[in-house]
Amino acid sequence: MILDLITFVVTFVIALILYPPAIRVLRRMKAGQVIQDELPDSHQKKAGTPTAGGVLFIAIAIVAGALAFLAGHNGALPAVSGLVLGGLIGFADDRSKLVVGTRGIPARLKFPIQFVLAVPVAWLATVQGTSHQLFLPATPWVVFPLAVVAIVATANAVNLTDGMDGLAGGLSVIAVAALVLLLPGAPAGEKAVAMSLCGALVAFLVFNRYPARVFMGDTGALAIGYALAAMAIQQGMLILLPLVALVFVLETLSVIIQVAYFKASGGRRVFTMTPIHYTFHHAGWSENRIALSFWGAGLVSALAAVGVARLVA
Repeated sequence: MILDLITFVVTFVIALILYPPAIRVLRRMKAGQVIQDELPDSHQKKAGTPTAGGVLFIAIAIVAGALAFLAGHNGALPAVSGLVLGGLIGFADDRSKLVVGTRGIPARLKFPIQFVLAVPVAWLATVQGTSHQLFLPATPWVVFPLAVVAIVATANAVNLTDGMDGLAGGLSVIAVAALVLLLPGAPAGEKAVAMSLCGALVAFLVFNRYPARVFMGDTGALAIGYALAAMAIQQGMLILLPLVALVFVLETLSVIIQVAYFKASGGRRVFTMTPIHYTFHHAGWSENRIALSFWGAGLVSALAAVGVARLVA
C-alpha cells in the first residue's frame, strides 16, 4: 500500500508540473475542442479549449507500466496495451475532428476498428489474468467474446460521459482505484499502471475542473475505457465491471433509451438531452454540482462492487 501511495504521489506531481506547458503546446497547435451545435450556450463558449489532453496522463501511466515490467512485476501489459490502443483510436478521432472539422471518425468505421483493437487487449488480459471469472463459466469461448465486447462498451461509455468539466476524469479515478486497491487479486504491475494513471488523472482534474483549461478528448476517454476493462478482465471481475463503473453504464443507457424511443415514437424524447448529465444541466444544475453528485454515485457503486467481490471471495 505504501508503494501504491508513493506511485500515486510521484505521478501526480510529475503531471501537475507538465500539464501547464502541455496545455500551452496544445494551444499553439490549435488543438481546440469542436462543440456540437445542439449543446447549450454554456458549452458553446468552450469552443477552442485544448483537447487531447489525455495524451499526457496516458504517457505517464505507460511509462510507469514499462518500469514495472522491467522491474519484474507481472500484470502491467494488459492495461498498458489498453492505454496504447485505445489512445491511438481516440487520437485519430480527435485529429479527424480538428483537421477535417467533422464529428470525428464515422461510427460505421470507428466501431469495427475498436473491436479489432480490443481483441489483443482481451487476449492479454485473459492469458495473463486469473484462470476464472467471477460468476462466469471457465471457458474461453464464453469469456473471450464477452471481454472484447466489455472493452469496447467501456471505452464508449467513458467517452459518452466525458461531456462536462471534471466528470469523466473523477469517475475514472474512482473506478480504477476501487478496482485495483479494494478488489482482491490485482497484480503488482497492474497496480503500478493504475496508481500512476490515478495520480496523473487527479493532476489533470486540477486543469479540467470547471472552468476547464483542457479536455482529455477521445484520446483519454477511449484509453481509460480500454485499460479499465482490461484490469477487470485480468482480475476475473468482468461481471462486476458494470457495477464498478455504474455511472458510465447509466449515461450510456440514457443515450440508448433516448435514441430507441425517438425512433419508435416518431420524434418524442424521454430525456431533455442525453447523455443524461445534460438533462440535469438543462434543469439548472451547475457543472460542479453534476460532477460532484455523479462522483458520489460512482463511489457508492464502486464500493458496492467491492462488497460483492469480498462477499463471494
